[in-house]
Amino acid sequence: MSASLRLRARLYASVRGFFAERGVLEVETPILSAAGNTDPNIESFRTTFSGHVDAGARERWLRTSPEFPLKRLLAAGVGDCYELGRVFRNGEAGGRHNPEFTMLEWYRVGWDQRRLADEVVELVQAALALVGREAPVQVAAYRELFLRGLGIDPFTAPDEALQAPLSGLGIGPEGLTRDDWLDLLLSHRLQPAFPRDRITVVHDYPASQCALARIRAGDPPVAERFELYLGPYELANGYHELNDADEQRARFERDNAVRRARGQHEVPIDARLLAVLGAMPACAGVALGVERLLMCLAGTDTIADVLAFPFADA
Repeated sequence: MSASLRLRARLYASVRGFFAERGVLEVETPILSAAGNTDPNIESFRTTFSGHVDAGARERWLRTSPEFPLKRLLAAGVGDCYELGRVFRNGEAGGRHNPEFTMLEWYRVGWDQRRLADEVVELVQAALALVGREAPVQVAAYRELFLRGLGIDPFTAPDEALQAPLSGLGIGPEGLTRDDWLDLLLSHRLQPAFPRDRITVVHDYPASQCALARIRAGDPPVAERFELYLGPYELANGYHELNDADEQRARFERDNAVRRARGQHEVPIDARLLAVLGAMPACAGVALGVERLLMCLAGTDTIADVLAFPFADA
């Protein structure tokens, strides 16, 4: 345990030094919020405030990332900023997941997603240097990755062609969308083949997987989004950030519609974010899972090895 605690402390110091050199401000935002994450694939913890009703909404949500308050700070003019802190996701426990974990999230004003991806690579290389390692980098478009690895065009292939390579896994098709099948192909057929000593950056995702990213017109249109992997592990997910409040509201509402259809609890939309999103400057942002990075640095496939107290022992 001592070695993992010391490695974490060294990584935190490296991260803070990395951003201090670049003039990126460290900030701290609320862990409890009156609004939550509407993403149907992420479940939040919620709790009830028992104090005076004048204090605000009683139902509160533990953050799944600091994204929404960080964007409110950007809209207020704080400039380049980052937060290193704990986040929470319900139901995600296992060998590679812990319901409470540490996320590093940062935003660069005036940057696009490709420039930010380069900076994420620099940060990961700096982290690897802490343990005397370095890694080559491979950059690929999402379409290129699928064509090269599976011979499938993810934008045009029929659903049956997406399902065929997964036939031996016993996955029931009920309720799964096209994007679900694409995610399964990526996680079960492509990611495991990524070399452990390589950084892989994947960009230009299908527009249907835009989340909070801008969509770039084209044939086909693509989400200006990237993911970064170290070996088979997804470390970071970044966007050229959407700052259109009407479009963002529509995406939140679509998320809740999916939640209703699945029988999930609906999540309150962040009205405070929407109220200022149009004032947020053009920027790119990224979230990086610190435990995943620590696992790679420590050479372990078990998240418990990099936690002082895993969920079962907390």
